[in-house]
Amino acid sequence: MLRNAFFTFDDLWDIKVKFWMPDLLKISFIFFLILFLLKKRLNIGLVMSIAGGALFILYQMPFPLILRTCENAVLNDVTIKLILALSLIRIFELILREKAVLAEMMSTVKALFKKRKIIIMSMPLLIGLMPSVGGAYFSAPMVAETTSDIKISPEQKSFINYWFRHPWEYILPLYPGILLASAISRIELYNLIIANLICAVLMLITGLVFAMHNVKGMLKTENKPEKKGLLSFIPILAVLLPVLIFRIELHYALIAVVLSLLLFYKYSLKSIFNALKHGFSIEVIILILGVMFFKEAMENSGAVKNLSQFFIKEGIPVFPVLFLLPFITGLLTGITVGFVASTFPLVISMTETISLGSISFAFAAGFLGVLLSPVHICLILTKEYFKADLWGIYKKMIPACIIVFCGAIVAYLILK
Repeated sequence: MLRNAFFTFDDLWDIKVKFWMPDLLKISFIFFLILFLLKKRLNIGLVMSIAGGALFILYQMPFPLILRTCENAVLNDVTIKLILALSLIRIFELILREKAVLAEMMSTVKALFKKRKIIIMSMPLLIGLMPSVGGAYFSAPMVAETTSDIKISPEQKSFINYWFRHPWEYILPLYPGILLASAISRIELYNLIIANLICAVLMLITGLVFAMHNVKGMLKTENKPEKKGLLSFIPILAVLLPVLIFRIELHYALIAVVLSLLLFYKYSLKSIFNALKHGFSIEVIILILGVMFFKEAMENSGAVKNLSQFFIKEGIPVFPVLFLLPFITGLLTGITVGFVASTFPLVISMTETISLGSISFAFAAGFLGVLLSPVHICLILTKEYFKADLWGIYKKMIPACIIVFCGAIVAYLILK
């Protein structure tokens, strides 16, 4: 009788949760929690782990389900492959940097192409092949050197250095963003690269149109291409071609190439240990575990299923959400991995079936947000180096971004 006559605390909590905390509100809370923590510059993996823990509480997941979620996140084959791939990329980048392979590549480009326009854009393009944080600061002096004898504004130099560094993030499997997008969506990496190709090509075209229109003439250089310089391109080609042509998984290609480089350059045991220590860093492991933990928590909590049903039931258009969620997150954080990790599980939940077109479009939208983000480290470093006006850089970037966005819409409609 008393049980029927009075509400217990649990009853009140259940009613409160059901009435005040529908799935959309819960996920919105998680989303803003992620943005807040990312703005605090916490490690992305730690941020995603905290968000996963918040999902446990909001959805009152039973302890056995929490344990299964943790187990799936750690032992998932995707988790292991991602840790391997990202760690090996760091070792690969370290070897190329220590052995001045990129410097050889740039010298070769200068010797092969006398045209000033090609040489100027090739500097950030080549440096951009390696996903180094703040790599734009490395290519900036090269852009400055090759433009020193022509009349060109600091804003134009900044745009060249910044813009031409970034087409690779759409298509290069050495970057963690596209790897994570492929892993979370379970879409084959090769297919995602092909789908993103239009955005990468449009970045090159818009860069030429908006930044290189008044750059003409030839660059005087006495150097001739040497065999050593031409051979410097082999390591990167040895990683990319097996992935793009033969569809070999990235970590296998990296294992073969990294081992070959360690043998070729006769690394000592101490140097190998230091390279492994650099590659398999705790930051990389926390990043991957955190992202996969959040993904599993989203799925096992029921958030993905419930949110998907909500959008279908309410007839909310998927297209604007596919754009806004990744774009706003990218804009606020300036980190590709950040918008992929935090919004892709949500994006996937909004579509009845995971489509290549949806994932490619969401990636394009998110990365445009990253490019325009005032907290993007490459933009900050480039602006400071050239002493440029930020709005002056934006005046060149915004029209270019609009064109790339239009290309992403076309790709979405075709792939849909």
